[in-house]
Amino acid sequence: MQKKKVIIIGAGIAGLASAIRLQNLGFEVEVYEANSYPGGKLTEIHKNGYRFDCGPSLFTMPQFVEELFEVSGKKISEYFEYIKKDIVCNYFYEDGTRFTAFADQEKFAETASNIFEVEASQISRYFKKSKQKYDLTSSLFLEKSLHKLSTYFSKDTVKAITRINHLDVNTTLHAVNKKQFKDKRLIQFFDRFATYNGSSPYLTPGIMSMIPHLEQYYGTFFPKGGMYSITKGLYQLALDIGVTFCFGNKVDKILIENGKAIGVLSRSITIEADIVISNMDVVPTYRKLLIDQKAPEKTMKQPRSSSALIFYWGIKHSFPELDLHNIFFSEDYRKEFEYIFSKKQVIHDPTIYVNITSKNESNDAPDHCENWFVMINVPGNEGQDWDKIIEISKKNILKKLSRILKKDIEPLIEVEEILDPRKIESNTQSYQGSLYGSSSNNKYAAFLRHPNFSQKIRDLYFCGGSVHPGGGIPLCLLSGKIVSELIQNEYSL
Repeated sequence: MQKKKVIIIGAGIAGLASAIRLQNLGFEVEVYEANSYPGGKLTEIHKNGYRFDCGPSLFTMPQFVEELFEVSGKKISEYFEYIKKDIVCNYFYEDGTRFTAFADQEKFAETASNIFEVEASQISRYFKKSKQKYDLTSSLFLEKSLHKLSTYFSKDTVKAITRINHLDVNTTLHAVNKKQFKDKRLIQFFDRFATYNGSSPYLTPGIMSMIPHLEQYYGTFFPKGGMYSITKGLYQLALDIGVTFCFGNKVDKILIENGKAIGVLSRSITIEADIVISNMDVVPTYRKLLIDQKAPEKTMKQPRSSSALIFYWGIKHSFPELDLHNIFFSEDYRKEFEYIFSKKQVIHDPTIYVNITSKNESNDAPDHCENWFVMINVPGNEGQDWDKIIEISKKNILKKLSRILKKDIEPLIEVEEILDPRKIESNTQSYQGSLYGSSSNNKYAAFLRHPNFSQKIRDLYFCGGSVHPGGGIPLCLLSGKIVSELIQNEYSL
């Protein structure tokens, strides 16, 4: 019996996950990627002896990566390794407060109680509620299609619905944190988790207080060789099990015949397939590849998540007091989100995320130097004067870092690369350069995301951060799993 052929558009993390799972199910999988490399946003830069991870800088829930090697019958250690971090992040506040967020929950709570106006028991209760929210909703919102009726007949779904009042869906994350804690610095700390899906703590629902659970329960990790080793490991795994990759092959159209996806058009060549999966952002998928088909306009018009402005700096200096991940808080956290969601042209004093990886075994920087991944959240690309925003942002960031670290940073920069929403959009086809697809700034956001399948076109599926269940490495991997399971059920494998 001839194998069914699957074409995947895009070699991002979700595309790689879908390819690996479907190849293991017996399909013949071909991946078409416009760029010359895999990974989507999770790529790397080499410049003058420095190496920078370009995309996500936090690795959580590695079990979803491990699953791909397990279903392939391969040892993950033969592809890449990672270590669990004892310290998640170091936090630096304008008033001089420094807080080390330990991975161990008890140690975290004890340290927090010594620094902030809070009892350790309050922190422990917060984490317990965070876990309860995750346990109640993960199987519904993360692991299954929200757009299949069968999902709503499971015991887990019924349990979640009966306890809906415990999920804080009718209030905001900031309101939940403000009710729980008195110390403004601690409220800022827990508000920050809204940025994990590109949202605002003042708008996203309180159920998002489950996000800290991912760090404090499952832990945070760092792959040896840097974050890009995740891409390299999954790409090599896909090759080893027989997936075919066609790099530098931009797909120009998804071919539809009699309401069914029958292949793609690339370089004026028709490539037939039984199934087509788009790992491309859902908006350009419809606007560019399905121009003859009616687009789901309500979905297309959903507000997008925040984007990012990232400075990759090669620093000719070493800061031994800093750990791999560092957060620098602004005086007024609200200012940053006013800027993000009001689309103002002025950069306020922002929260700055700095990731330094020269201290691991990745050889990411020359001796006695460091590579800095310096990021602030910004709105998506809607025609702003980004050159001016970059100029103002860099000035403010350097002032803030120099003020807190008590050392002039600018003279130490010997290498610089900049990634802004324009480049994110052009490099990855992410609409407006958004990092997580549509935002999660209302309680219905999960249901308004595009499903992992077309409701009008047979054998057309979607994966990646712009569709269910959302953006970030774990959710993109889960979208690949959901797609493979939908196809497996459809073909009764």
